[in-house]
Amino acid sequence: MLHDDILPAIIHSRGNDRHLKLIIQIPCFNEASSLPETVRALPTHLDGIATIECLVIDDGSEDDTAAVARQLGVKHVVRLPHHVGLAWAFVAGLEASLAQGADLIVNTDADNQYHANDIQRLIEPILAGRAEIVVGDRGVGTLENFSPLKRQLQRFGSWVIAMASGVHTPDATSGFRAISREAALRTLVLSEYSYTLETLIQAGARRMAVEYVPVRTNPQRRPSRLMRNIPQYLVNSITTIVRAYTMYRALRVFTVLGSLFILGGLSLGVRFLVLNYILKTGGGLVQSVILSAVLLIVGFQVLLIGMLADLIGFNRKILEEVLFRLRRLELGTREDQDHIH
Repeated sequence: MLHDDILPAIIHSRGNDRHLKLIIQIPCFNEASSLPETVRALPTHLDGIATIECLVIDDGSEDDTAAVARQLGVKHVVRLPHHVGLAWAFVAGLEASLAQGADLIVNTDADNQYHANDIQRLIEPILAGRAEIVVGDRGVGTLENFSPLKRQLQRFGSWVIAMASGVHTPDATSGFRAISREAALRTLVLSEYSYTLETLIQAGARRMAVEYVPVRTNPQRRPSRLMRNIPQYLVNSITTIVRAYTMYRALRVFTVLGSLFILGGLSLGVRFLVLNYILKTGGGLVQSVILSAVLLIVGFQVLLIGMLADLIGFNRKILEEVLFRLRRLELGTREDQDHIH
């Protein structure tokens, strides 16, 4: 569900006056050598955008990333006191971009993986009022710099996220994405690993309008720092997906689990009745009765836990809406003060 009462009003009222502000954020960790090429490739003019600014998030780098960013003329540099990981660096960038009055935020990688000229493609669906989040589709199934195994994992992972989020997801792990101001205000990232998967599941649960556009990639300069090896990538990704999906679809998850226990208990109970009272084969099968009772009890308990989790989920939604309104009010007040001064 697109937030029609908010997003189009901002785009049209401010877009007609050509006052839309875009901030391109770049999370960095020890990227002093690759950052210059990435920053210099960023566009200085985009249709529908009046102001383009760059923001670098230095995620506790041990090199001169922050100093290099300033030398390159980057207007906003956020230095985190220590290395916190990509997910939290992404959130820190969103917070800083919102505080600077961004109407749209584009996130890109510091290693110049993505073709900067495709930023116009990313922001177009938001400018047109069709989407709140736009993700760059790299065509992961055909990327030459991905091994065959990695391509298959990317395809499977995108399919899993599509099933979990209810959103068409050709490239779930793409970090090249554009976000409207309202979507950024509503974004909450709890994972310490990566924001890409969790934010898509979150967007699907909130019925946000998500769109994918094809984007180009540059030749790979170095191995991914996020995916050190396949087992580590799978464990972290599965953990993130299960946690996020359970958070936003608690009743569905616990209903499925509870139903499996109940079906198992009923099957054993029916088996006992058939063997002892219909076929009359005897044998007692007391163990089946006991196990059937245990499974039925556990199944009903899991269903009750699901109902409780669903009620807690409603409370969380209320808290998220309150947080959204507080953030919008706080940042709106800051912007009003900036205009006055």
